[in-house]
Amino acid sequence: MATQLTVTSSEAVTPSIRRVWFRSEDLSAFAESAWTDRYVKLVFPRPGVIYPEPLDVKALRGTMPAEQLPVVRTYTALFPDVAAGTLAVDFVTHGDEGVAGPWAQAAQPGDRLLVNGPGGAYRPDPVADWHLLVGDESAVPAITAALAALPERAVARVVVLVEDAAHEPALPRQDGTEVTWLHRAGLAPGEGLESAVRSLEWLPGRVHAFVHGEASEVMHGLRPHLFRERELERDQVSISGYWRRGRTEEGFRQWKSELATAEAGAS
Repeated sequence: MATQLTVTSSEAVTPSIRRVWFRSEDLSAFAESAWTDRYVKLVFPRPGVIYPEPLDVKALRGTMPAEQLPVVRTYTALFPDVAAGTLAVDFVTHGDEGVAGPWAQAAQPGDRLLVNGPGGAYRPDPVADWHLLVGDESAVPAITAALAALPERAVARVVVLVEDAAHEPALPRQDGTEVTWLHRAGLAPGEGLESAVRSLEWLPGRVHAFVHGEASEVMHGLRPHLFRERELERDQVSISGYWRRGRTEEGFRQWKSELATAEAGAS
């Protein structure tokens, strides 16, 4: 069942990340959500299209042209407070590009959105010897939530790719947390998250890893490194692409489906 969110305020986290705060009369769907990669599906109506109430995207499929259907985008929900009815969503913005980013830039108190969810599958293992958190701007919200949930005295190594130093967000840190910033503007060809992870000192003991970002780099570069070279078990790693360069979310979903089919055929 969809939850209605109303904008209360917004703020710049970095020049490319806009945090929008929402309030809802009913956040009970989040009451049992303990995952730090807590994701939701935000529903953006098309301008000028009148939809039946209550708005149900699944029910509308097949009843109107695809170009009139609401646009659905996936985001991490931050700081849900069920009692207060509040939560936040961080949007990566690229000027006028896309649907969700421009909406977040223009969001004003009183604006409304529908949200479906939450889902999720990762939370830092409290008994892991150390934690590896890797991603780009799209993964910063989930990394933020994971760092905030780490047990006291936890050891974490964090690698984050952003545009430049001005785009480095403030991250929760404990004494055992070390953050490596990668600046896209200064990277040489072939450098990126994979090379940075390969350069990290690999700590002893059992690691629990969260690795998300651009799909090609994560799935074709980092995944083989972690599973084949580091020989990590499946339950030690949460890894997937959050986006695919040159594709909308709809195109990215198709790419993921094609990749899953190809991998199933090769197994």
